[in-house]
Amino acid sequence: MPAGYAPYPPGPGRQPGPPARTHRWGLGAYFLVEAVFLLASVAVAGILGDRLSSSAGALVIALVVPTVLAAGTALLVTWWRGNGPAIDLGLQFSWRDVGIGLAFGVGGLVITIPASLLYVAIVGNDTTSAVGEEFGGVRSGPLLAVVVFVIVVFVAPLCEEIVYRGLLWGAVEKLGAKRWWALVITTVVFALAHFEFTRTPLLLVVAIPIALSRLYTGRLTAGVVAHGVNNLLPAVSLVLMLLGVLPGTS
Repeated sequence: MPAGYAPYPPGPGRQPGPPARTHRWGLGAYFLVEAVFLLASVAVAGILGDRLSSSAGALVIALVVPTVLAAGTALLVTWWRGNGPAIDLGLQFSWRDVGIGLAFGVGGLVITIPASLLYVAIVGNDTTSAVGEEFGGVRSGPLLAVVVFVIVVFVAPLCEEIVYRGLLWGAVEKLGAKRWWALVITTVVFALAHFEFTRTPLLLVVAIPIALSRLYTGRLTAGVVAHGVNNLLPAVSLVLMLLGVLPGTS
């Protein structure tokens, strides 16, 4: 076997294929990406200031800029210290993966919707997401509401999957962990990284179907699609709040 290559691990839904090239980045790359996210969040908050409490446009910027910068840094790491995102992160498109992602996403909704209702019944209304709380007292026009929908359903899932089920997953496997351990670790870190500790148990439930789609296919596309399906109902709620159709928190 040529130097710099490793066998592509077989698994459910995956056929043995050509050897996959190894990468030279590990947990340090993930910590760098998280640092970029946190620093960008602080910088954007400092620049926008009081507008974050009254402007939907400012909230959109605060939501999307740190997330995109973090994912962009992760992609740069794979080009600089690896073989690019297609090989290192499994960021490859196929219609089969889209179908699998839809199946896991819909299956996840079947689990997470009743889990959410049960959790709210136990904990109370404190389970509102941080994004929902920020946008709750703000109104916007239809165009910006559509932008928020696109970010929540398409942009955020892609960026978060690149960071967690992509970069972090690959870093954990590089340490020698089996794929199931990579699933467990990335799921827990994903839930904790939202800094919504009241909702952490619920976020764990939400993340499991997404992680399973990544495990099943060995690529990110299915996870991105499943993540987007999971975000669909919250995105619709945000749009309706921004348009004033639904009441928001103040």
